[in-house]
Amino acid sequence: MYRYIKRLLIGEPLKTADEGGQSLTKFKALALLSSDALSSVAYGIEQIIAVLFALSAAATWYALPAVGIVLILLFAITMSYRQIIHAYPSGGGAYVVATKNWGRGAGLVAGGSLLVDYMLTVAVSVTSGTEAITSAIPVLGRYSIAISVLIVLFIMTLNLRGMRDSASFLTVPVYFFVIMMVIMIVWGFINIATGNIEYHAAAHLGQTVPGMTMILFLKAFSAGSSSLTGVEAISNAVPNFKEPKSKNAANTLGIMALILGSFLAGVAYLSYYLGIMPNPEQTVLSQVGIAIFGHGIFFYLLQLATAMILAVAANTGFSAFPILAYNLAKDKYMPHMFMDKGDRLGYSNGIIALAVGAIALIFIFHGQTNLLVPLYAVGVFVPFILSQSGMIVHWNRERGKNWILNSFFNFLGALISLALVIFLFLLHFNNVWPYLIIMPVLLFGFHQIHEHYTAVATQLRLSEEQQLHDYDGATVIVLVSSVTHVTTGAINYARSISDNVIAMHVSFDTNPKKEHETANEFKIAFPDVRFVDLHSSYRSVVTPVVRFCDVIAKDALKRNYSVTVLVPQFVPKKPWQNILHNQTSLRLRSALGSRENIIISTYNYHLKK
Repeated sequence: MYRYIKRLLIGEPLKTADEGGQSLTKFKALALLSSDALSSVAYGIEQIIAVLFALSAAATWYALPAVGIVLILLFAITMSYRQIIHAYPSGGGAYVVATKNWGRGAGLVAGGSLLVDYMLTVAVSVTSGTEAITSAIPVLGRYSIAISVLIVLFIMTLNLRGMRDSASFLTVPVYFFVIMMVIMIVWGFINIATGNIEYHAAAHLGQTVPGMTMILFLKAFSAGSSSLTGVEAISNAVPNFKEPKSKNAANTLGIMALILGSFLAGVAYLSYYLGIMPNPEQTVLSQVGIAIFGHGIFFYLLQLATAMILAVAANTGFSAFPILAYNLAKDKYMPHMFMDKGDRLGYSNGIIALAVGAIALIFIFHGQTNLLVPLYAVGVFVPFILSQSGMIVHWNRERGKNWILNSFFNFLGALISLALVIFLFLLHFNNVWPYLIIMPVLLFGFHQIHEHYTAVATQLRLSEEQQLHDYDGATVIVLVSSVTHVTTGAINYARSISDNVIAMHVSFDTNPKKEHETANEFKIAFPDVRFVDLHSSYRSVVTPVVRFCDVIAKDALKRNYSVTVLVPQFVPKKPWQNILHNQTSLRLRSALGSRENIIISTYNYHLKK
């Protein structure tokens, strides 16, 4: 049943040779890797206006210069990541750049920040999409957490099917949103030019607003910086592109940045011109849509497109997280299981781990993740600082054509990102302080994992000084619960590999006659095999078995003998029946596994019915 469901949801396994067929064209890559960045148009500008509106309606005109700085930062980051794509085409983005140019510590900070940020990306995007759904259908409001979890599971399953399938699916919501936004912005500007829409701005550009301070402006700008999350995803996923990989990835990043910048500028100006103010009942983007389209079919198509892209924006995290986890695992800072590819040639363990982390965040914060947006931004801009400053080091070392101009773009991006992180900590400390706890814990975990893998490699590596151990003989201990076909098979197997076989039984019965029934039966069946019958007063099998095996192992060590404990068990015909049997054998293998000089083996007797 499990196999059937898995094949139904994920599809048939792909051959390793089919990997080239999973590579992405620019058209599909834009849909797969830009959904997070493009969806930020739905909430980034609204957050800027909401901060300014807290002072007065007139202060909302400052949203335009705030968006202008965001666009400058977007330009600098885009230029920087285009350079990163060409300089480090193996993927890994900020983690690889920071590691190569600033050292392992900086690389781990960048990598750890992005791992957490991708989980926040999924949680924030999915809950935002759920809010759009429940706003349209209020009766679903009480099921918002369940809806969010289902969306995460759906996107996880989609990604487990492979990049090609997920990219094909995502082309619909992403390009539908792009088309609707283009229609809205172009139609809005045509109406402004023809005078069909009146000027309703709360204040003229440049107007002095009493009470406006630089701190408030910076707070608005930092709140709107969430619009730049997801920009780095393409640099992490360069290996997923078709050849030439670097060129296609860089061009896709440029197209995404151009679309995102146009949408941010267009929506910001339209909302200013129309005098749009924050409304708990309706988003800023929705209000702009009503003003331009009215309540006709185009408005509802815009709402549908917005809900769809918010719901699937989480896919950017599912595309970038597994590759970042792969790079960390390759460097021995995360479990090696993140290097394994699944049936559909994707890094399945990374995809599943991301889904579990995102669902945990949704439950912890009850689906209300809006307060995590500043933390979400910190997780992006710390790697921005490290990667862009790292590229300055790269250009200073490598030089090459236009290296001074390239360094300038990197310096501009790093400077604005650094200022933004400082503002986030100063102005939103109540929301971003968890970063100061999460990062040390992650870094400690990374180093512990690395130390473990290094120690394992050192101990397993062969050297000329080390010689393989040769044993003079073997002792096999067969654990016996009763005399059955399982016991007979196990004893016969043990005698085939050793002349020194010991059968061991643990009895609980207080009646001496009944207690020795197994011993008598065994001696009749196997008179030439030594049988040891131990009594357990406390009904424990594990303790007496471990003690006896320790004694035998100690004696065997003196004689240069190996000791193998053979655990017999029968295997039911149907897998679900295993839960009804073999619990004692599981406990015994677990307990004996801690013994250094004991080899554990299992004899399986397969039942036919």
